[in-house]
Amino acid sequence: MKTKKSIQILIAEDDDDDKLLIIKAFQKTLSKENITCVNDGEELINYLNKTSNSENSLFPVPDIILLDLNMPRKDGKTTLQELKSHEIFRKIPVIIFTTSSLNEDIQMTYKMGTNSFITKPGNFKDLVKITQEINNYWSNTVILPNKI
Repeated sequence: MKTKKSIQILIAEDDDDDKLLIIKAFQKTLSKENITCVNDGEELINYLNKTSNSENSLFPVPDIILLDLNMPRKDGKTTLQELKSHEIFRKIPVIIFTTSSLNEDIQMTYKMGTNSFITKPGNFKDLVKITQEINNYWSNTVILPNKI
């Protein structure tokens, strides 16, 4: 039987309330050391550049990225496009985690290379369930590529 591994999650979310709820939900199955948050796509790219240019443990390389679509400075679609066009970052799985359920957003982000599209639930109980499923799937079910 496969041993459960602990995954590193990088969350790009500009809404402080959503960010806090997502972190609390993930902390039901992950320690806070496994969760890193940034406020937008620009911070996400800057963070990843620090992980790939340094052996600094202050910037753990993420196993997966949760990416909101509607963020200031650099939105999720622009960030996804940049991630998937980067030689190193393209192999990090990206989950779009947004309030949108527009077919246009779903189709476009899959075409751009997202690995999953999840619409944020309306209550904390459902958010916990989704974060547990994300953690279980990416920790136990799939084999992730080697880190950067």
